[in-house]
Amino acid sequence: MPSSAFTFKKSIATVSLSGTLPEKLEAAAAIGFDGVEIFENDLLTFDGSPADVRRIAEGLGLEIAIFQPFRDFEAMPDPIRARNLDRAERKFDVMQELGTDLVLVCSNVQPAAIDDPARAAADLAGMAERAQLRGLRVGYEALAWGRHVNRWRQAWDIVRQAGHPALGLIVDSFHTLALGDDPSGIADVPGNRIFFVQLADAPKLSMDVLSWSRHFRNFPGQGQLPVRHFLESVLASGYRGPLSLEIFNDEFRAAPARLTALDGLRSLIHAEADAGYGPGLPAPPLCHGVEFLEFAVDAAAREQLAGLLGTLGFRHAGRHRSKDVDLYRQGGVNLVLNSEEDSAASEHFQMHGPSVCAMAFKVDDAARATARAEALRCVLWRERIGDGERSIPALRAPDGTLIYLVDDKDARRSIWEDDFTLFPEEPSGPPILTGIDHVAQALPFGRMDSFVLFYRAVFGFVPESLWELPDPYGLIRSRALVSPDAETGHGVRLPLNISESRRTATGRFVSATSGAGVHHVAFSADDAAALVEDRLAAGAPFLPIPANYYDDLAVRHPLDDAALEALKRRDLLYDREGEGEFLHAYTDSFADRFFFEVVERRRGYRQFGAVNASVRMAVQAQLREGARPELYLD
Repeated sequence: MPSSAFTFKKSIATVSLSGTLPEKLEAAAAIGFDGVEIFENDLLTFDGSPADVRRIAEGLGLEIAIFQPFRDFEAMPDPIRARNLDRAERKFDVMQELGTDLVLVCSNVQPAAIDDPARAAADLAGMAERAQLRGLRVGYEALAWGRHVNRWRQAWDIVRQAGHPALGLIVDSFHTLALGDDPSGIADVPGNRIFFVQLADAPKLSMDVLSWSRHFRNFPGQGQLPVRHFLESVLASGYRGPLSLEIFNDEFRAAPARLTALDGLRSLIHAEADAGYGPGLPAPPLCHGVEFLEFAVDAAAREQLAGLLGTLGFRHAGRHRSKDVDLYRQGGVNLVLNSEEDSAASEHFQMHGPSVCAMAFKVDDAARATARAEALRCVLWRERIGDGERSIPALRAPDGTLIYLVDDKDARRSIWEDDFTLFPEEPSGPPILTGIDHVAQALPFGRMDSFVLFYRAVFGFVPESLWELPDPYGLIRSRALVSPDAETGHGVRLPLNISESRRTATGRFVSATSGAGVHHVAFSADDAAALVEDRLAAGAPFLPIPANYYDDLAVRHPLDDAALEALKRRDLLYDREGEGEFLHAYTDSFADRFFFEVVERRRGYRQFGAVNASVRMAVQAQLREGARPELYLD
C-alpha cells in the first residue's frame, strides 16, 4: 500500500539540461534535486577528472546516483566478449572516481549481438561479479530499440536467470510505454531487485522509436503517455530508490538550465503524489471562472484602452481606495486598469507595454490552492495593501504573470467592496457579456511544455489536443488547458499558442512584447449576434470579414441564406461540432499587442473556433499593413 511517510530521493540526468557539466550540476542543486545521473558524453567533454566532478557535486550537496550508459555489452561473440569485460573494468575505475556505485547497462543494439538470453545472463553475471569485488552494482535496462531485448520483462528474465546480487533491473517509463508494453507486471518484481527508475513522458507521435526518444521526450505530465500507471506499478513492487528524469529533448537543451530543472522537480513532486506516495499534495483547487483580468497601463494607455472598452459596453465602475487603479465592468466581466507606480503592474508595463499583467481565478479554497502551489515550487506574491483592503494571495506563472486566487467561499462581501469605491450602477438592458470564456496566451517557441505542466500540476487543468493554425506568415501551434468544470460554463479555459516564425501573429506578439503574455481575451455572451450588432453601432472595432469566407461557409455547413446573411451583416464567424454551434467576432489589436473576442457557445460546443483563426489572422495582418477595410465588404 502507498506510504505517505516515505519521500523518494529525486534525481535528474545531466543530459536533460543545457550548459556545461558544472552548470548542469549547479542548476540541479539550486532547484533542489538530491542527485544526478552523470551522462557519459557530459563527462567526456568536461575539462577535468571524474574526481573533480565528484568534488563539485559534493560541494553542491548532490549525490551522483548512477553513471550511464554502458552500451553493447552482453551476448557478443568471441573475442569481443572478453574485450567487453575489460571495457567494464575501465568504467568501474571511472565510477569509483565519481563516487557512484551503480552503472546502467542498456540492452545491446549491435547486429552482431547473439539472440541467446542464457549467454546474455552469463555475461551480465560475469560483469556483476567483477563489480561486486569493487563494491559496485550493475543495472540492466531494456532499450525500446534493443536488438533482441526491448521489453522490461525480457530484461528481468535475464537478470533473474543471472541470479547475481550485484545485478539488478533498471526500468524507464519511455522505453516501456513507447512500445505500448504493459508495466503492470513490474509490481511483482521484488523491489530490491529494481536498482533504478527513470521517468519520461512524450507526445504521441508516429515515427521510429529511436528518433522519438532522442528528440521528443518531456517531463511527466507534459506528454500523453500513461506515466502514472507505470509509476504506480513500479512503486507497488516495494522499490524505494531514487526517482530520476532522463529526458532527451532538443528544446530543453536550448532552454536555461534552471528553468528546465524547476519544471523537472515540479514534475517529480507531482508524479510522486499522483501515485499516492510522498508527503502528498493538497487537492487542486476547483476553479469557477475568471474573477478579473488586470491590465498594466500608463496614463495615456489607460485612456486609450478605456475608450476601446467603452465601445464594447464597459463602464467605469469604481476606483481603488489607495492606488491608481480603475475598475471597468460589463455584465459579468471585471477588468482592472492598473497605473500605480512602483508596483508589479508598473514593472510589467516597463517590460511589455500595455498588457495583461494578472489574472484572478475564482477558487473554492485559496489557502489550499496556495499550499499546493508552494509544494510544487511556485513563487508566491503578496501585493502591498492599504488599511481594510483584502489580502489576495497570488503566484507567478512561468512567464511572470500574476495569478490571483480569489476565494469564493465567503459571499458576504466581495473584494470590490473591500478595495474599491464603487460608483452607482447605471441601468443597462440587454445584450450583455456574461463572463470571460477564455484567455489565450502567446508563448516563446519551446515553452509550451513548461506552461502545460504548470497549469496541469498546480490547478489540475486538462490539456486538450494540439491544433496547427495557418497564419499568412507561418504556422501556429495551439493547445488549450481547461479546468475540469469548464463545460458547465463556470470554469477556466486557457489556449496556449507558439510559433517558430517571428512574423506570425504569435511570433510578432512575443518579439514585440519581450516574451510570453495574454494575446487575446474572449468574452462570453448569451446572444453574440445582438451584442455585436449593438456594439458595432457604438463604434466597436470588430474585424471586417471577407465575403469569400461566407461563400465557403455555405459549402461547409447546412446554413440557409437568411442565417448566412445574418452572420455576414455582423461580421460573425461560425463553427460547428456535432450539434454544438459557435458564433464569434474579433476586434482589431490594441497597440498591436492584444485583442478581444465575443463568443457564444450553443448546445455544448467545446472548442475555440480554431478553424476560423486563419481568417482572423489574415484580416489583422492586412489591416496592420494598411489595407482598406472596404476590401472586405460588399
